[in-house]
Amino acid sequence: MRLTTKGRFAVTAMIDLAARQDDGPVTLAGIAERQKISLSYLEQLFGKLRRHDLVSSVRGPGGGYRLVRGMDDITVADIIIAVDEPLDATQCGGKQNCHDAQRCMTHDLWSNLNKRMYAYLDSVTLRALVERQIKPDADMAVLKNIRRRATLRAREIAAA
Repeated sequence: MRLTTKGRFAVTAMIDLAARQDDGPVTLAGIAERQKISLSYLEQLFGKLRRHDLVSSVRGPGGGYRLVRGMDDITVADIIIAVDEPLDATQCGGKQNCHDAQRCMTHDLWSNLNKRMYAYLDSVTLRALVERQIKPDADMAVLKNIRRRATLRAREIAAA
């Protein structure tokens, strides 16, 4: 399971919007230029964000987009769900028919991962991202060390 560009771009665009909305409605053209995202792609994403009541549009000269709710009331999970980004590590979409129409042996593992991913993304607010309060997790250093050891071990085996 990977977060696709749809989810990444939606979160990035919402951070840009939230950081600049105090100066008035923010144009998609401005976001597109600053973030190097296609304007037509942003239009599609913002259509979905608008339908999920995360943003509203202001028409006319000086128009653009603004947040419907406060930055503390919008989470990364809200944004990801609004743009139809799948947050599912299971192969069956939760239907439990992953292995020849039967539940696979790892179904609970992937279902629990889904719950943890959602819980984490639901705990991160737009305000935290705008204010850059999200810091690297110390556990990531452990993960990098484990990967490095696995790579070194694989090289040793291949050389033997």
